[in-house]
Amino acid sequence: MKFLWISTLIWAFSFNLIGNCLTGVVDVYFSASARNLLAFLIFLPFIRLKKINQMLALKLMTAGAAQLGFMFIFLYISFSHLQVAEVLMYTIFTPIYVSLLNDLFDRKFRSKFFLTSFISVIGAGVIKYTMMQESFLTGFLIVQLSNFCFAFGQVYYKRIAQDENNKNLSELKHHEIIGWFYSGAVIVSATAFFILGDMAKIPQNQTQWFALLWLGIAASGIGYYLWNRGVTLVDNGTMAIMNNALIPAGLVINFFFNKGEINYSRLIAGAALIIISLALNNYFVSLKK
Repeated sequence: MKFLWISTLIWAFSFNLIGNCLTGVVDVYFSASARNLLAFLIFLPFIRLKKINQMLALKLMTAGAAQLGFMFIFLYISFSHLQVAEVLMYTIFTPIYVSLLNDLFDRKFRSKFFLTSFISVIGAGVIKYTMMQESFLTGFLIVQLSNFCFAFGQVYYKRIAQDENNKNLSELKHHEIIGWFYSGAVIVSATAFFILGDMAKIPQNQTQWFALLWLGIAASGIGYYLWNRGVTLVDNGTMAIMNNALIPAGLVINFFFNKGEINYSRLIAGAALIIISLALNNYFVSLKK
């Protein structure tokens, strides 16, 4: 759990940096490519080329392409349609996707864990409920594509890392395999930039470059490494629920960035529901032991 909490705290700053420093001024495809490339370079020295087979490398690249490649592209585009708080709001459905994808892989519907994920969604919704405007649909759907890609990537990575039939993994550590994960993200985002990117919108000042450095090194490099390592150490229900822990953390950071208003009663009530969903999930897990 500690790895997931640390990642959450790191990511809490990301939404505001994207929304306030990059959106509308820095090309979305360049932003996604830059942060993926920085994260890849951090772990490039640790890649063990001779100890990993091609199929395992391809699977890791697929997880990275989804979780960081396509997810970042959709996320950055969504900021052109929505405010920071709205993007945070519409990420609340990620636990549902995580729960359903796990059930799909296992070909078994787990109603109890779906319930705990749904409770966390309600909790996140209580924290940041906004009336849906007529223009919300485009941004909402783009965020859902981002949510689905993020959910698929983490679910698939966990299954790869826990595959008992893969002898390669018993000889390797996470920092020795995650470079392949980031390489998949780089391929997707860099390809998108070369095809759709706008060279006139590369960073123009120190603030924008600092934002990209933080997002690449801290949020992507450290954050996603810890998150993906963390999901391999917890049950699927906890993994799903923790996706919504970012909502209260992100909104508090958004308040300090934008001097907005926080409804403390909603924040406390929603956070309590997320905690309840975690406790209920742990109870269901204990019944299976």
